[in-house]
Amino acid sequence: MSEIVNAGIQLALIILVVLLVPCVWRVVVAHSAAERLQAVDLLTTLLVGIVVVLALVEGVAFVVDIGIALAAFSFIGTLAIARYLSDGRLF
Repeated sequence: MSEIVNAGIQLALIILVVLLVPCVWRVVVAHSAAERLQAVDLLTTLLVGIVVVLALVEGVAFVVDIGIALAAFSFIGTLAIARYLSDGRLF
């Protein structure tokens, strides 16, 4: 890869890691369960982004599959918790 692309990937990784801090802070100090759910969903989205960027850095394609699995589990978990918050039941 060229130097510009490499610098862009490293900058994206740094930005994603830095954005984890306010997201974790929001999970800790949230006033309601819905706010916590939204922050945890954002946290997993950032983690998926980090996994994909690391896959680019390392050049290993199967790491992207881990990111896809994390996104799928996050989606199902978010749906289950949102349903529990709204109706009081999981399924």
